[in-house]
This record gives sequence, structure tokens and C-alpha cells, in this order.
Amino acid sequence: MPDAATPLPYLVFDFDSTFTQVEGLDELAAIALQGQPDQAERVAAIKALTDRGMAGEIGFQESLAKRLALLGAHQRHLAPLVAHLQTKVSESIRRNGDFFRQYANRIYVVSSGFREFIEPVVAEFGIGASHVLANTFTFDEGGSITGCDPENVLSRDGGKIQQLRDLQLDGPVYVLGDGYTDYQIREAGLANRFYAYTENVARPTVVARADEVLPTFDEFLYQLKLPMTLSYPKNRIKVLLLENPDARAAELFRQEGYQVEEVKGGLDEDELIARIEGVSILGIRSKTQVTKRVLDAANRLIGIGAFCIGTNQIDLAEAMRKGVAVFNAPFSNTRSVVELALGEIIVLARRIPEKNPKMHLGEWDKSASGSFEIRGKTLGIIGYGNIGSQLSVVAEAVGMKVLYYDVAEKLQLGNAVKCKTLDELLPQADVVTLHIDGRPDNQDFFGAKEFALMRKGALFLNNARGHVVDVPALAAALRSGHLGGAAVDVFPYEPKNNGESFENELRGLPNVLLTPHIGGSTAEAQRNIAEFVPERIMEYVNTGNTQQSVNFPNIQLPLQQAHRLIHIHANVPGVLAKINNVLATHHVNILGQYLKTNELIGYVITDINREYDQDVIQALREVEHTIKFRVLY
Repeated sequence: MPDAATPLPYLVFDFDSTFTQVEGLDELAAIALQGQPDQAERVAAIKALTDRGMAGEIGFQESLAKRLALLGAHQRHLAPLVAHLQTKVSESIRRNGDFFRQYANRIYVVSSGFREFIEPVVAEFGIGASHVLANTFTFDEGGSITGCDPENVLSRDGGKIQQLRDLQLDGPVYVLGDGYTDYQIREAGLANRFYAYTENVARPTVVARADEVLPTFDEFLYQLKLPMTLSYPKNRIKVLLLENPDARAAELFRQEGYQVEEVKGGLDEDELIARIEGVSILGIRSKTQVTKRVLDAANRLIGIGAFCIGTNQIDLAEAMRKGVAVFNAPFSNTRSVVELALGEIIVLARRIPEKNPKMHLGEWDKSASGSFEIRGKTLGIIGYGNIGSQLSVVAEAVGMKVLYYDVAEKLQLGNAVKCKTLDELLPQADVVTLHIDGRPDNQDFFGAKEFALMRKGALFLNNARGHVVDVPALAAALRSGHLGGAAVDVFPYEPKNNGESFENELRGLPNVLLTPHIGGSTAEAQRNIAEFVPERIMEYVNTGNTQQSVNFPNIQLPLQQAHRLIHIHANVPGVLAKINNVLATHHVNILGQYLKTNELIGYVITDINREYDQDVIQALREVEHTIKFRVLY
């Protein structure tokens, strides 16, 4: 942090596409030409000239003159332009507005844009008119913009170089900008460093010449250890997405400013260990196993997103011990699985898995043998959670009677009837469908004994987890003719990618419908999951909110008013007292504090005022039994 002995370097900012997300003249053209028949063509031409000038493909003076000739703007268009630009300040710059206001005397905005719209935008950040160096418009008597003041050095090629010479700044100068003219200041020896600012646009010819590339202003402040709003630059948060979730997931993480790496298939344990170093957020589906070995190798991991319902593929307890919060999508694909199950029931009841391949081979097998309507039949649902209960409603709507069994007390919907045991349910059901979770205790939950209890000719569905069914026992029940058919979407072992062969005892059996774990694979479900999971993780990263985490104590936090301290520790007595003792010793005022524990960890959130000794952070990290500690600003 700068002090009297080591003052902050002078910071020279470009305005267009750096301080703001957009180019001022481009936006002015869009406003001025609104409703004109050639609006699109002229705006596109102006934008093309802007890009060529900023990339250094043509001289700045030529670019500016041609743009102004196409502009067709009037003085009355400047007020709406300013109002628009005030909403387009770069996100990381707006986020760190306090920094600009605190160090405004060390900051200059040097731009080839125009003072008329730059000055009112940067004034909000404490930057006065004397620290704004820009062109000015010329107007005719009617107020139409005719060009720019030719006496202003910034209207000419090399104008920024001359402007910096005229400033004669007495200290180190750092230039932040997106254009070639910004780099030229460094090239001329008038700046100590040039930072290519890429939050809004990345120009390859400019990036190639930069001393440093800045994805955000947070990164600049972090590198120089300057006061910043965030505790850690978002561009340094690395996300690894496996198993090809919907593209919306990567889009949301990138919009947040995170680095995103995508791998289409799953990874085995060793492959994941080789990739996990430096990853802050891991996104998986059902194939990838997150084991203790993986978690031991994950040196920066803070969150895991399961883009599915089940989380048995993750060592939740070990993730908890390491302070890694896990989030899933318990509701997003419910309807998709329900519709698949209903479709499977109808298809199996009509023996379509046998008849369809025969038709493709040219065999006409028109017979009603073994086929039946599902109306009036009894559906036995094992597991009456989100999916089971909704399937209950849909099945009743098509005329089925519904029985259900669940180890937990669940309120029945509609006319469903609860069974106290499996032994009570199985002999009564014409169709049995599993919707239980994948906890280890459910290994081979349904086997030879349960199949024997089912009615002869009954149908069996598993859209839950592969390992909950004894597959050889299911195959035997089908081969013997005891079961009339089965539909299976999940398997004890599933190929890691589409190139791997699927091997299973159920292949080739009559009236068996096999699908490749697609229960939630609809466009709607995958889109919902791809929005729900990133939103939960980003909420946790940004606010500490653990609502709907499957392994952390769930806390719904109020809006953050000041610094927020996140402390994860082993659940042993006395840790909260030690935390508060540190805060009291450092005279830190607590504005609010929230604690929740489970069997393994304690989760403490403390909101404190903005005045505190930096040593308090290190002291809190050193509290005995601390697992993870971070600060949210």
C-alpha cells in the first residue's frame, strides 16, 4: 500500500474501452444516427475505423477524421451519450471506485476521445477536469458537430506522446489502455510500464507489446498490493469443467471473470489429480470420482459443482474436512427424469423394445401378446423425494394407482398410498421404479430377494444410481421370465466418454430398454442445471452464502455491509471464542456474526467495520483448528 515514502506511481488511463466498456464515438454515432436509413452501415464503418486505429493499422489522425465525417452528431446528443456512458463504466473500475477517489491526484485520463463526454463520467470517481486530457469538439452555429479542435495535440498522430511530455510527471508512470496509441507512450520512454487492459477488448497487436496484460483492474491492484474492493481478483479464479455440462455454465463463469477450462469427457483419479492443481472450482457430472487423493492434490479448491442430482461420486466428508463446499442441482432435472420414467413405463407395457428392432429388420410381428395399458395398473415408487413424488402425480393423471415406500416420513400427494415396508409394496405393484440416492449404504439395495417378491410379469425401472441394483440378479429375473421387462438408465460402471464401449449383462435381453444415463439429458434440464449450480457457487464465493450446499452448514446470509471474514474450522469447542479474542485484541468492531456447525466443521461468518489492522488477518489464519480462511470486501 503506498505511503509517504513510496508514493503511488502516476496512473495514466485511456478512456474508451478501458475506463468504459465501449468506444465513446461509436456510441455517439448510434445515438445520433438513430432512425436514419443508413444507420447500420455508418455505425459499422465508424466501429471499423476505431478498431483499425486502435490496433495501429492506420494513423490515429486519419481514423479520427474519417469517423467524425461519418458521425452526423449534434450538441443535443451529448447529454444522452453521457448518461449512457455512465452505465458503461468497466465493472472492475466501478467496483474499485473508492481507490480512484482516494488517489485521484495520482490519476490522469489521457484520451483521444472527447472532453465533453469524458469529464462528466470520470468526475463521479473524483477525477477533476485538470486531470482529464482529451480532444474537444467544434460546432457550427446550429450546434452540429463539425470536427475537433485542430490545436489540441491529441487530435494528431503521436498526440498522447506529446501530451505526456507536456505533463512532465515527476515519478514512475504506468499506462493502462487497450490501444496502440497507449503503448506508444511506453515506446517513447515516457512510461515505466504499459498494461494492456483486456477487460472489454483484447487487441492482439497491443497485447503482444504489453509489459503486463490486465484482465481486470482488480488484477492491477492485487499485483501492486494496493487497496481493492475484492480480496482476490476474479480473473485468478480457475474453473475446471468436466463431462460437458451445458455451455451456459462456462458462459456464466466467464461472465463473472473466472478462467474456465473445459474437458468433454470424465477423468479418472490419476488424470484428475494431474489437472486439479491451481483449480478453485471443479464442475463434474456423475462419472468423475472426487476422492480423498484428488482432494489432497487440490491446493486451491474452494467449491465443487455437481451438475446432476447425485453426489455419491464425491467424498463429501473429506471435502468438508478440507473446507471445500459442494453444491448440486436437486430440482433442475426433476421433470425430465419423471417424463423419461413415464415414457419407459408405456414403452415397456407395449413391448416396444422387442417390436421396434424387428421392424427395422423387415419383420412384421403384429401381436397383442404381453402388451397392456397402464391405466388401472399399480405403480410402486421406491424413494418419494423430488422425482418420486412428482412421478406419483403424473402417473395418477394417466390413471395409475400409486404406492410408495421411503425410509423418511414423506407426505403423500394425491391418492398415493404409503407402504411401511418393501415387502408390502413389491407384491402389489405392476411396475416398480427406483428413485433412491446413491449413498454407500444403498449398494445392491435391490437384488434377488426383492425381484422374487415382485409380481410375475411386472416391469422394473432404475433411473436412480447404477450401484443400487444387483444387475446380475436383474438379468436372471429377466431371463427366467419372472419379470416382464425393465428399463435401466444408470449402471454400476459407465463409460467415461462416448468413444468407450458399453459392456453390461443386460445387453441383448428381450423387452429391456437401455439408455446411456440420459434421465436429465434434455435441453431444458441441462440449461436449468447449468444456471443453478454456477449461481450457487458464485454466491458462495462472493458472499459466503452456503444455502443448499450438500456438505456445509447451511447459512442464508444478509447483504454484506462491510468486510466479511469467512472462517472454516474443525468442529471442536472454543474456536469461536478464539476468533473473537483475536478480533478484540486488535480492537475490531463486529457488525454481525453468524455460526453454524455440523458433525465435522464449524462455519463462522463475521462482518466487521472497514477500519482494522491488517495483522488481524494473519492472526485469524493462525487460530488453532482453522481449515480455511478468506476475506470478502
